[in-house]
Amino acid sequence: MSEEINIDTQELGEKIVKILKTIYDPEIPVDIYELGLIYDVFVNEANDVKILMTLTSPNCPVAETLPVEVEEKVKTIDSLNDVEVEITFDPPWTQELMSEEAKLELGLL
Repeated sequence: MSEEINIDTQELGEKIVKILKTIYDPEIPVDIYELGLIYDVFVNEANDVKILMTLTSPNCPVAETLPVEVEEKVKTIDSLNDVEVEITFDPPWTQELMSEEAKLELGLL
């Protein structure tokens, strides 16, 4: 039985990542996942989700709206119960957190 749960949470994790890849930072033409703004995604057995994320800076113009957008879009997955988005600036975001794809897109490679 526990194997099924693992597969389900892994599948849910993949669905969540797919959704996160549709959300973009308005100032940078790269999705928030590839930018490295998502630090962790936790899915428990009750299908509650907690997303730990950061912003490119504490003064980010979307500091109020981006976490809400993340929460609302992830909540569209039917099998989820609760979605919580927590913002952290520890560790602070740096360009080093970006994927190779994002760096390439922004001409940093």
